[in-house]
Amino acid sequence: MARRALKLASWTSMALAASGFYLYSNKYLDLNDFGAVRVGRAVATTAVISYDYLTSLRSVPYGSEEYLQLRSKVHLRSARRLCELCCANRGTFIKVGQHLGALDYLLPEEYTRTLKVLHSQAPQSSMQEVRQVIREDLGKEIHDLFMSFDDTPLGAASLAQVHKAVLHDGRTVAVKVQHPKVQAQSSKDILLMEVLVLAVKQLFPEFEFMWLVDEAKKNLPLELDFLNEGRNAEKVAQMLKHFDFLKVPQIYWELSTKRVLLMEFVDGGQVNDRDYMERNKIDVNEISRHLGKMYSEMIFVNGFVHCDPHPGNVLVRKCPGTGKAEIVLLDHGLYQVLTEEFRLDYCHLWQSLIWTDMKSVKKYSQRLGAGDLYPLFTCMLTARSWDSVNRGIGQTPVTATEDSEIRNNAANYLPQISHLLNLVPRQMLLIFKTNDLLRGIEVALGTRASASSFLNMSRCCIKALAAHKKKNTRSFFRRTQISFSEAFNLWQINLHELVLRVKGLRLASWVLALLCWLLPAPH
Repeated sequence: MARRALKLASWTSMALAASGFYLYSNKYLDLNDFGAVRVGRAVATTAVISYDYLTSLRSVPYGSEEYLQLRSKVHLRSARRLCELCCANRGTFIKVGQHLGALDYLLPEEYTRTLKVLHSQAPQSSMQEVRQVIREDLGKEIHDLFMSFDDTPLGAASLAQVHKAVLHDGRTVAVKVQHPKVQAQSSKDILLMEVLVLAVKQLFPEFEFMWLVDEAKKNLPLELDFLNEGRNAEKVAQMLKHFDFLKVPQIYWELSTKRVLLMEFVDGGQVNDRDYMERNKIDVNEISRHLGKMYSEMIFVNGFVHCDPHPGNVLVRKCPGTGKAEIVLLDHGLYQVLTEEFRLDYCHLWQSLIWTDMKSVKKYSQRLGAGDLYPLFTCMLTARSWDSVNRGIGQTPVTATEDSEIRNNAANYLPQISHLLNLVPRQMLLIFKTNDLLRGIEVALGTRASASSFLNMSRCCIKALAAHKKKNTRSFFRRTQISFSEAFNLWQINLHELVLRVKGLRLASWVLALLCWLLPAPH
């Protein structure tokens, strides 16, 4: 018996030693490859965050100054723990964390501010891993495919990284290579998140975050298919070809697969980099107007929306051929296709908001699933206070006080916001994210909520609704009537814009005259 035990112990020791040597020597394996480690880390973090909320706020009167200060500290601690978990588990966790970090006006500021770093802290795959993916997918070594290939990536994201390379025919290209382990881990990670969200709901019934899991389930497989991304890029380039200010890099299909995407290399500065624009004499207001036109057309007219416009995916540059300012749109993995019913209701809602038709605001908010929470819904959509919505969002600019109030309300109304996000159609969730990312760009450029952005939106709404009416009538007289009505409404908007510009010029001349009077030229 003792001899058997000794023999078993010897074999076990040898197996453990061999396993240890294999893990040590194999560079593709780390602790993150083991599901137990990833699950344990996620469960532990969720438990610690839940315990912190349950115990820290229990003895403090709800709504008091002390409660608000303490809640802010708990939010910050929890956000940091969540950020550490995303960085440790990588892949899907970073992708979901980035999604949460983009919801500036929907989640507490402590979370969005902390999770924003995930856009710049995504892990990099080693060159050995990059070579492995290219070899497996394209069947050749890097030196057989490229004249040169930069080892240092231009950028790394949650699911992939991009390298600059030169083909043997001299074309400079960007090569997007998927992280090798993310595909295998994604489905398990989503299942884990679903279990954890359900567990948290048992402890905090008022917080409903199943919408987040549903979005990840639906969108992640699409984002992991780079052929789908290439098709999206070509579709949006064709759809918006009438905008001469938009550049979508060309896809090279002969060297593209589900995990490798080869595209034209296009350089530029990030869209929120004012210094870059000033150095290159690019008009900030022009870029902001172009961005508004582009997204209004996508949302209201075409119902095919690029849903990840964070600054790393939207570049600006001077076009080498014409010298005109150009927007370069990158990363086409995540698009939202809007149903016609949703798109038209959304058009009606924005028109009602712009022209302060509060009866229609209520009607179309409720048609979009907001129910009795429609005031909160419109505040979330516009990132304006209910008072500003009632006065007219195009009439009064956003003040620093109002912006701060909206951000604070994201913390105060978090249970209602999470409930509302579960009520609205799933199409609405990515629209919220897109709106918040675009607002972040406007804030960085100092062009937030200009009258011209609302007028551009209104133009697109009018065109979309007129096109829908024409499509549903066979009467020549009725179609002509709709065309005249559309032309008249667009003329009204052009006239209104002209009046605003004249007022602006008049105001500028008054200010200049006042300054000349107050500060006379020295003799």
